[in-house]
Amino acid sequence: MSRIKYYIFVFLASFCSLVFAQQDEVEDVDMLALRQQNYEDQAKLESDRGDYFNAIDNLNKALDVAIKIDDKSSQGIIYTKIAKAQFLVNEHNQAKVSLTNALNIQREIDDYGNRAVSYNIKGVFLSAQEDYENALDYFKSAKNLFEQEDLEEYVSEVTLNEAKAHIALEQYEEAKSLLERTIIIAKKYDQQRLLSSALIQSGKVSCAIGSHDLAYTQVNEGLEIAQTNNLTDNVNTAYSTLSEIYNNDGDYKKSLLYLKQHIKLSDSLLHIQRENLSAGLSGQYINAYKNAENAQLKAQIEEVSAESNFTRITTILSIALITILSLLTLSLYKNNNIRLKTNNMLHKKNDELIVAKEKAELASKTKANFLSTVTHELRTPLYAVTGLTSMLLDENPKEHQIPHLKSLKFSGDYLLTFINDILQINKIEANKVELDPERFNLKTKIENVMSALSNSAKDNGTKLHFKYEDGLPETYFGDQLKISQILINLLGNAIKFTKDGDIWVRAHKVDQKDKICNLRFEIEDNGIGITKEKQDQMFESFSQGSVQINRKYGGTGLGLSIVKGLIQILKGKIYLKSELGKGTTFFFEIPLEVAEKSKIKKVEDDKKPSKMEGLDLSGVKILVVEDNKINQMITKKILNKMGLHCDVVDNGEAAVEQVRKVEYKVVLMDIHMPGISGLEATKIIRTFDKELTIFALTAVTLEDKMHEFGEAGFNDIISKPFKQEDFENKLYDVLTGKEVVSSFF
Repeated sequence: MSRIKYYIFVFLASFCSLVFAQQDEVEDVDMLALRQQNYEDQAKLESDRGDYFNAIDNLNKALDVAIKIDDKSSQGIIYTKIAKAQFLVNEHNQAKVSLTNALNIQREIDDYGNRAVSYNIKGVFLSAQEDYENALDYFKSAKNLFEQEDLEEYVSEVTLNEAKAHIALEQYEEAKSLLERTIIIAKKYDQQRLLSSALIQSGKVSCAIGSHDLAYTQVNEGLEIAQTNNLTDNVNTAYSTLSEIYNNDGDYKKSLLYLKQHIKLSDSLLHIQRENLSAGLSGQYINAYKNAENAQLKAQIEEVSAESNFTRITTILSIALITILSLLTLSLYKNNNIRLKTNNMLHKKNDELIVAKEKAELASKTKANFLSTVTHELRTPLYAVTGLTSMLLDENPKEHQIPHLKSLKFSGDYLLTFINDILQINKIEANKVELDPERFNLKTKIENVMSALSNSAKDNGTKLHFKYEDGLPETYFGDQLKISQILINLLGNAIKFTKDGDIWVRAHKVDQKDKICNLRFEIEDNGIGITKEKQDQMFESFSQGSVQINRKYGGTGLGLSIVKGLIQILKGKIYLKSELGKGTTFFFEIPLEVAEKSKIKKVEDDKKPSKMEGLDLSGVKILVVEDNKINQMITKKILNKMGLHCDVVDNGEAAVEQVRKVEYKVVLMDIHMPGISGLEATKIIRTFDKELTIFALTAVTLEDKMHEFGEAGFNDIISKPFKQEDFENKLYDVLTGKEVVSSFF
């Protein structure tokens, strides 16, 4: 019995020891976390009073603790704080390294909020180096992430920094809009420092665009807030800005007064800064810095004083000159009066034309930017749809799944074409749409369209009927995609407005001269029909039969406008007949060139052998730069299927570093990414590698954007979603040493 008691005692002792050990370990982690927070709090106090070197020391101690307890989130935040302090003491290279470390950690753990903070600071660094264009890219990324994470209160600082960059670039309208947003958010969250600064910067903008009265009001309001809240830097900026405004207004006395206040406060701030920097800077550097600052301020005083004295002399001379000119003007007035009236009328007309032209150009630019955004937002997910569908078709699907997958692929291809056509409405109006003729089977094409839309017809209880004229040739040479789009639009409309009815699709020959055959297509339904009053408007953009029809049946009203434009491009014509309650028939005629049957290769079901099969691809490396995870997977799988190895990174900065380290044959570069864009990453790569082949893997296809790709250094563009055959052909040309023919020129 005593032995049993002994074993129980040993077990309990061991158990207690283990529990206490675990408790000590937890307490150790808690103690370390508390120590880390103390280091960070001390660093903040030191930073607030400008003692940046000691702040950096404490932040490094906090970082050591965060690494020890494996707190990734804190590591990223601390690296960002270190970078900020290092930049303030002119350790720019070290600051860049620290910020890169922060961003790498924040990307790794998907810390979007603190990553946005790091992007904002990166933008500030670049602005300080006068690299405003790149700075704006980072500010935009920071703002997007803050908005994505619903962190509106942090957006105000970013928009303020954006505005300062635009002011430096003399882009005052952009700055004005951003400052207005900053003021709204700052007031909402009681951000006095940002509100004060935004008002002062607004004064600078108002002064620059000639609104001096408003400028005085804004700067004085910002100055009052800064003085109330002891915001010394803002007070100093306000003095400098008021001096500048009064100087531009010709009030040199007040300008000199505010400049002296600015200089006095700057000298006080400089004295504090020198004391704080003395721990890390040599005495020689401090004296040089002091002398340079004093010389600069002295020069400013002398310049303003000289202007003030010079003004007195010029004022007297100006009065005399104005008197003489007034007499001369009076003597010439009567002779020139009629001519001036005529000229004024002409100038007014010219001014109106110029304003109208500028408005039209602005509207065109706005429309192009909107369409570019739509392109990216729609084509990027479509890339996943078509890519995944193609992969599923290649992976031996079940027999009953194949028709559904083919219908999905057909619909995805159509949707892509439809999006492209919406984007080409501008080109249709400007007669800039190009035809893409190829041999195709017209009868099969119509049957495919009807098959793809058959489910929609069944849902409406509608039957589809097809009549292809006996003896009519089946194979033609023409733009089959545009013909598909016309048929899909017209047949889709007929299905939408026909319930429990019938639709007839007919194709027959009108006449033929040599190889050119004029074909007539009819799409007839017995649906709701169109009133006589509305028939003339049906081919206008955004037109529907009525408001009630639009609400009931939906749609954008673009379909028939696109159809008419495409038919005109194909040198055809379209018209309709309809009766309300009895149905509608659309007729269109187009000329097509009859093709030889023997020249048609059946490719619908037969898989073509890959060009890559005959190449040695063992040493070929490709870099894919893409931030969308699904698109990464699809692109990688397509390349692997071709027998190609690829690395994947998700941002422009990582792409630049990867290209420096690894020798790639081809880079597939996405354009829209957080941080630096694909355009900017390519520009950087071209500074040290002129020969690397870089394709823009992007959803943007607008011609007015294409020149940007060429200027950035891309060899060519691969549009998303891409046809695998086209993609393979371009890669094949590169891998076999064939010169890439750019699409940009």
